[in-house]
Amino acid sequence: MKILNLFALSLAVALLAGCSKPDPSTTLNPPPSLDDLLPTHAQPKLPTMKIYLGAETFEAELALTEEEEMTGMMFRTNIQETDAMLFVLPQPQRANFWMKNCPESISAAYITPDGVIREIHHLEKNDTNGVVAARDDIQFVLETKEGWFTRHHIASGTVIQSEKGSLADTFLQGH
Repeated sequence: MKILNLFALSLAVALLAGCSKPDPSTTLNPPPSLDDLLPTHAQPKLPTMKIYLGAETFEAELALTEEEEMTGMMFRTNIQETDAMLFVLPQPQRANFWMKNCPESISAAYITPDGVIREIHHLEKNDTNGVVAARDDIQFVLETKEGWFTRHHIASGTVIQSEKGSLADTFLQGH
């Protein structure tokens, strides 16, 4: 679950709310809380694309928009061995994912623009602490059932490709 952009939005709302003096003749609504900005239910299954990790193949859901990214696997239960979601971040960054409203733990691979897995993390169910990448050049994140990477012998250094070629060729054209 992506929170970085949500914090920026919350900060902007808080700053804007604090920059002007309230007009006593109008009734002001308090600024939205973080919980007010978060999704309240699971999103429908997203469009998928076949991706390859060494000898392994997935039909991964694609989280391409900010809303899809923010919702991710929130509220999903019964995550299967074949379930995966690929997050395509708008630019390379120090990825920071959390598990608010996620009733099942998952595994997440942090991937650089060249499609190489650089870090694999355990994300604990309902943990609101972000799991921050050690690197600042993460452009993709692949979420899977907890422990999937270990069970399938996928480690840092593995290259991920899509059915259309490299992740860069598939998603980063024109960037």
